[in-house]
Amino acid sequence: MVAVVEARALTRDYNVAGGFLSANRVVRAVKGISFTLEAGKTLAIVGESGSGKSTLARILTLIDRQSSGELRLNGEPIDIGKAPVTKALRRKVQMVFQNPYGSLNPRQKIGDVLMEPLLLNTDLPAQERRDRAMDMLVKVGLEPQHFERYPHMFSGGQRQRIAIARAIIMRPALLVLDEPVSALDLSVQAQILNLLADLQDEFGLTYIFISHDLSVVRYIADEVMVMYLGEAVEQASRDRIFANPEHPYTQALFQATPKASISAIRARLAARSGHANVTG
Repeated sequence: MVAVVEARALTRDYNVAGGFLSANRVVRAVKGISFTLEAGKTLAIVGESGSGKSTLARILTLIDRQSSGELRLNGEPIDIGKAPVTKALRRKVQMVFQNPYGSLNPRQKIGDVLMEPLLLNTDLPAQERRDRAMDMLVKVGLEPQHFERYPHMFSGGQRQRIAIARAIIMRPALLVLDEPVSALDLSVQAQILNLLADLQDEFGLTYIFISHDLSVVRYIADEVMVMYLGEAVEQASRDRIFANPEHPYTQALFQATPKASISAIRARLAARSGHANVTG
């Protein structure tokens, strides 16, 4: 299989100003992270707040440069501290955020939101941009009439579907999802996770999925990386790490996480739908 992303000893340092009696210091937020992710697979990165997972995401999405180490996308070495991010490179990596409303322009109709990446990054004529955007809107489970509506007219789950559609309309090599379902109700979480799985199968997408929710990770991940204080303390296949977590921090993280099964949520939704059909 082709490696879409390769990270070798990535670090990220921040300079912190000292106080009246203390000197400036350097804080290392990411400490030597290495991994390889193949096409069509999902790597989940888990850890508590402050573990460094969001800082790592900013490096992977070409927002922040790495302080040291090597990052490769489709075999090409990337260091935005040495060379600017080109449009072609930006198309390769997209991100879906926790709060979809914050990432959508409230003054733009949804159709314009979806067509904008095509307008900026392709030479497609207007009608073909519209057709592709409409097709993507339907693929994420929305209706053609939603094309002319504004973000405030949608629920949180629908907005996240729109954000996902915008992120994948350019067929990126890598999609980084930063807590994409944590702000949603459990039933909506299950729907969005099913959508992501279906889109991954259809388009061969490669995901880095950042989350603190282990039940979500267990459902969607192929590989799992556990981060603590900027380090990857454990990394293995999903099945191995859930069956036998080895690092004490991973064990403590698992013990502290409430159990919530995505499959159980889907079963409750199916039962509720069946009940509604009978009583309706």
